[in-house]
Amino acid sequence: MAGWSSLQVLIRGSPSKFAVGSQICRFNVISAQQRMMSGGHGPRILPLTPSRWQWHKFKDLAHYYFMIGLIPVGLVVFYANVFVGPAKLSEIPEGYEPKHWEYHRNPITRFIARYLLPSPQQEYEKFLHQIYEEDEKAKIRLLENKIRAKMAERHDYQGYYTRPFTANYHRVAKEAAEYLESIRGD
Repeated sequence: MAGWSSLQVLIRGSPSKFAVGSQICRFNVISAQQRMMSGGHGPRILPLTPSRWQWHKFKDLAHYYFMIGLIPVGLVVFYANVFVGPAKLSEIPEGYEPKHWEYHRNPITRFIARYLLPSPQQEYEKFLHQIYEEDEKAKIRLLENKIRAKMAERHDYQGYYTRPFTANYHRVAKEAAEYLESIRGD
């Protein structure tokens, strides 16, 4: 290949003789580029481009985890809709109280209501507890306001501070006093 291109230059002459816009000059430029790429004359240049490895790795992992989630969920939904199907209304037997998840029609919704979500009774009791806590806070605030009013009425001061003490020191002091008393003989 290298020999053929040098033979063309010898036959046609120097590429600088040709006009820039002519077909022959364009052919010579293209052939020179091909020579440089094929290991002919000149340095072999690999253009620097930013790596796309991180982008391809992200796409691979996104597709992988998407499929890990999509395929099992799709199979479960297919199984639930084709083989189990929606619930049908029927008479409730005497003395039987249905569970809260049995009121849902779809089997997936029943599963979620049974195992993942709290029952409506539990939610109601949590709500009642929240109301009770707020009521207790309101009573404490009302009592604090009454205390402040009495303190202002009587020109009293706040007496919230007390010195903490532990019973150990009192027991040690009592034992020491009893020992001293037994020594003196009083």
